[in-house]
Parts: sequence; C-alpha cells; structure tokens
Amino acid sequence: MTSPDVPLTGRCFGDGTPLYEQYHDEEWGKPVHDEHALYERLALEGFQSGLAWITILRKRPAFRTAFADFDPEVVAEFGDEDVARLMADAGIVRNRAKIEATIANGRALRELHAAGRTLDEVLWSHAPDRTGYQRPAGWAGVPAQTPESRALAKELKSLGFRFVGPVTAYAAMQACGVVDDHLATCPSAWGSAGTGALAG
Repeated sequence: MTSPDVPLTGRCFGDGTPLYEQYHDEEWGKPVHDEHALYERLALEGFQSGLAWITILRKRPAFRTAFADFDPEVVAEFGDEDVARLMADAGIVRNRAKIEATIANGRALRELHAAGRTLDEVLWSHAPDRTGYQRPAGWAGVPAQTPESRALAKELKSLGFRFVGPVTAYAAMQACGVVDDHLATCPSAWGSAGTGALAG
C-alpha cells in the first residue's frame, strides 16, 4: 500500500465518541444490499433530517424496537394506533410526518417486491461512475446532493416513497456504500488501497 497524497489526520467524523467511531469504522461507506438494512438506512436518514446524526445513532435501538426491526412487511401493516403509539414513544424522534413516511415507505417497498423488484436494485442502479475519482481533503469537497441522488429521489418518489429528497437520497447513498465519501485524510480511505485517485 502506497501513502496517500495528503497526511492522515483522523476519522472523517466521530473521533472521541465510541458509538460514532464504530459507525464510521464499520458501516458508513460500506456496501449494503440486504432489503431490511436498506429500508432501515433510508428511514433513519429521513428521521435525521434537521438533526445531528449522533442523535439518531443513540436512538437506533429504540427505532428498531418501535418499527419491528424495520421489517417492511410488518411496518406496511401499521395503522392509526401504531402512529399514536410511535408519537408517544420518547425513545424515537416523534415527528408525525417522518413516522407516517416510514410507514408509507414500508408499503412502497412491499409493492416494489410484489412487482418483482428490490430496493437494492433501485438504489444501486444510481451508483455514479467514479473512475479516477479524487477524494477531497475536506468536507467542502463533498456534495450534499448529486445528479445521481436527484435521479434516485425522483425514482423513489415515483414508486411511492416519501421523505426522500435529493439530500436525503445522497445521505442514504453514503450510508449504504453506493458512494464512499471518506475523506483523503481519513484512515478508512486507505485501509485496503492507496493511491490518490481511489474509486469511490
């Protein structure tokens, strides 16, 4: 492994907070293909909108309990009583629009499966070509949304998914490894390869 073009200065994010460090090291930017896991990531990114991600990480066990471990077939059957239950659950983010979107997305995913398709297929079909990609050294070089995330958001909305704008879609792409946006200064960017032009 050769040295990166910039000095390693620590994790992209999470240093000093064990839960955040674990998420950074073990999940963020790593490919995800399991349908339940993809549904969970999409839901949590929706709940994160306007909040700090560490807040969502800390509440993740409660979210999993509240939403049947993010089994879309189960969540798709949630009704008004479940919405009331979730709105009363202090362990999660009690935002009615986000709760109802998560339920609607369970139903959309169930319909997608019934049509013989998968969320995995939809999400990964929007992976960008990063041939010759140069990792930025700072967050200013990482976009909040891209043409691919805008296309993904458009397709998800056409399939009945809610609360999935281009920014949330891009955050989900990062969380599921569709793009790897670890900075050039981050050790995770150089864990298994090492040129200044790593593919994302």
